[in-house]
Amino acid sequence: MLDPVLLRSFLAVERRGGFTAAAHQLGLRQSTVSGHVARLEKSIGRELFRRDTRNLELTADGSAMLGFARTILDASQQAESYFAESELSGVLRFGASDDLVAAELPEVLLEFRRSHPRIDLELTVGLSENLGAKLAAGELDIVFGMRRPGEQHGELVWRDRLVWAGSHGAEPVEGPVPLVTYPPPSITRRAAMEALERAGLVWRTTCVTDSLLGLRAAVLAGLGYIVHSESLLPDGLVPLPDGALPDPGDADFVLMRRSRPASKPEAALTAAILANERRLRRS
Repeated sequence: MLDPVLLRSFLAVERRGGFTAAAHQLGLRQSTVSGHVARLEKSIGRELFRRDTRNLELTADGSAMLGFARTILDASQQAESYFAESELSGVLRFGASDDLVAAELPEVLLEFRRSHPRIDLELTVGLSENLGAKLAAGELDIVFGMRRPGEQHGELVWRDRLVWAGSHGAEPVEGPVPLVTYPPPSITRRAAMEALERAGLVWRTTCVTDSLLGLRAAVLAGLGYIVHSESLLPDGLVPLPDGALPDPGDADFVLMRRSRPASKPEAALTAAILANERRLRRS
């Protein structure tokens, strides 16, 4: 096994162009750095540098060692970070809206649990408004859900366009608009009905379900149309052409936390979600 200490000295010598400069960078004696490189060369049985009174050049084996050294040190750093972070522990009660868990969020949570195996993650899935009520009641620690633009609660992760969606080859909208929706207090339900009311259109509710799977099935069966965030639109559903139905506006996806300083597990999950924002919205 190659010693990371020796590899760091080798890389410093190559980067700085000499043993003295490398020693200054590493805060070591020049003789110590020279000894590290000599020990590395002895351990592999190959010469890494060609030395003379003026020049220091990598040999062919030295050039090959550059890539190996960087890979080994990167892996070492990742391992150190992993096990340092894994010291975080405790119960973390996390709420997420149904449309988020149907997309990329489970993969992000899986990676989070692998990085923090001592955190007991408890997941609650539901409508954003209901999850917000649980948060206010102290039943959840963090909620990742939706709010309408203009509302102030939560930390904005991204803003998304709301669209009307149907199945491929859906019939043009005629007569009362067939509406497939979550039950109250769904934000997208409210956005759909308010848009229809503003346009003076009549609608009829053809399906009410608290499951995104149920919404998708109803739309694919041709029962009607849904209002949904564009970036998280379920597979098989397509946005209606602009102007087919009145614009339902936008929605914000936000992280909501309890009104107290965040615990270390809460801060770690928040950081993981923010770091994966583009991945989560499939962009």
